[in-house]
Amino acid sequence: MMTEHFSESTSPRWLIPAAAITALLLVILFALGILGGDKKTEPGNTSLPESSLPAGAQTLKVGTQTAENNLSWQGVVKSRLAAKIAPKLNARILEIAVHPGDKVKQGQVIARLDDRDLRAAYNAASAGQAAAQAQAAQANAEEKRIIDLYNKQAATRQNYEAVLAQAQSARAMANQAASSAQQSKVMLGENVLYAPFDGVVGERLQEPGDMGLPNQAIVTLHKPDDLRLEASVASHCAASIKLGMEVNVRFDTLQQSVTGTIDEMAPEIDPQTRTQDIKVKLPKIEGLQHGQFGWLELGCETAQQALMIPAAAILHYGQLEAVKVIDGERLSTRHIRTGKTYGGQVEVLSGLYEGESILSDGGQLP
Repeated sequence: MMTEHFSESTSPRWLIPAAAITALLLVILFALGILGGDKKTEPGNTSLPESSLPAGAQTLKVGTQTAENNLSWQGVVKSRLAAKIAPKLNARILEIAVHPGDKVKQGQVIARLDDRDLRAAYNAASAGQAAAQAQAAQANAEEKRIIDLYNKQAATRQNYEAVLAQAQSARAMANQAASSAQQSKVMLGENVLYAPFDGVVGERLQEPGDMGLPNQAIVTLHKPDDLRLEASVASHCAASIKLGMEVNVRFDTLQQSVTGTIDEMAPEIDPQTRTQDIKVKLPKIEGLQHGQFGWLELGCETAQQALMIPAAAILHYGQLEAVKVIDGERLSTRHIRTGKTYGGQVEVLSGLYEGESILSDGGQLP
């Protein structure tokens, strides 16, 4: 006889997942407010807390103002007077007497070159000059003698003319030898390089032992107290620039803006970049140095109307900006989005409308 065995647990396995799903649904219904009470939050916007207008508060009616559409062009500060000190001949560099940042006076020694080849060339030229002068002296004496014989009809016309031609040639050779000797002497003096003006050493491009080559600079030199900003400006913007015009120049590293004068303009526009080189004379600025960057600010496009408010009216909440808007005797805080800054005025892109009133010193409130 067969006996049937049943499991001790007779509960279906699907009941556990079903119970979990039911619990999750109840939680969602409570969260949505469908269950759990009669009070529900109506959809919509919730007004921010308001405050009363402080006594003596300074108010401002928002309006549009004319704002120049300024553009900025990056430039480099350069000295008006700058030079690259390079030799005129091939010679080994023996000494460089200056380093970057050194102040030098006009005529001060910058570098010395090996002059052995130059000195040998000068000695050879001097010897050639002495020989040519001796030949010229002998030819002159022969010339005087033949002239005396010819006047006495003791020499032929042919002999007379030949001696005169030889004397003239000897004098020409002596003059040429003297010029060569003088040129060798001048070149011998080129082994020492001097500062052409008072200035500051910018770069040291070679070292002792290097081969000095013509037109290959050893050091650079510039005058530090006469600086200009050199920038390339788009042709559509450069068309409005005139010599002598005053412009604004900004230096971010010095956190300073100054007024400069258009000092020089390239006569042509670069056909590849469509830009024109502009040079702006700068006033003396403490800390400004040759090689620093600056920004030439120009109102290149037509002025436009913009909603402007004082910078002091803006409250800052981290990266967010807001203003205190006046409605009767009540104040409310409203977020805004700002644009360009024009001195103490800031352009408002959104959040305010023309004709609304705000606190002009809202940004100073606690």
